[in-house]
Amino acid sequence: MNTTEIITAIIVLAVVALIIGVILSVAEKVFKVEVDEREEAIREELPGSNCGGCGFAGCDACAKAIASGEAAVSACPVGGAPVAQKIAEIMGAELGELERMTAYVKCDGTTEKKQEDYNYFGIDSCVYAALLPGTSPYACKFGCIGLGSCARVCDQKAIRIINKKAVVDEDLCIACGKCVKICPHHLIDIIPASSQQRVQCSSLSRGKEVKNACSAGCIGCGLCAKNCPSDAIVFNNNIPKIDYSKCTHCGLCAEKCPVKIIKVYNQ
Repeated sequence: MNTTEIITAIIVLAVVALIIGVILSVAEKVFKVEVDEREEAIREELPGSNCGGCGFAGCDACAKAIASGEAAVSACPVGGAPVAQKIAEIMGAELGELERMTAYVKCDGTTEKKQEDYNYFGIDSCVYAALLPGTSPYACKFGCIGLGSCARVCDQKAIRIINKKAVVDEDLCIACGKCVKICPHHLIDIIPASSQQRVQCSSLSRGKEVKNACSAGCIGCGLCAKNCPSDAIVFNNNIPKIDYSKCTHCGLCAEKCPVKIIKVYNQ
């Protein structure tokens, strides 16, 4: 290869590189995605755990939702009030008093209360046990299996298994929602920590079938809903659910419940 050919090749490559550079520059301007500066600032304040407790697919999605107004400045349960305050300042919003939330297990089926259906010798996992025929080694197919899948995913060590039932230490719980996602029987809700009346059963059965399976079960009588003066209880699929935005903590539901599955807290 002579000198002329080498120079020609260098010139051709330089011209091609110049053309590609111009094309990329134009494409960057044409297809540029505008990023809200507030979104980036909010993302910097979020803890980065990507737990999904906010209801979005990680911290990036949460930051985007807050910046666009789709989520509240207090959307991150892990960051709590300190992070919410910083985000409120970024958004130029007023931060009212935040309601502290906690995880709550809607089952009171401890060892002495629930009846066994068969002996389980499988993997020490509620998720795995729920895949077997019957979805539970206990007669109640809706209650806590007690193998600790929720406790193992809790970064705060706020859940313990006591007498084959998950129990939440509300002083440690940050309401991240990891336990909610992993529970195969959907027994865990995120509720206001100040709530006084709480339904401690999730069985969709009723009457004799419930009592044969667990002495702590709801029989589906509906007296709690009928006696609630603020219409704060919705009775669906044989189980009551309390709307805490309406509940006045009068305690009538717990008082009228014949099997005492509505427990009273924080008094």
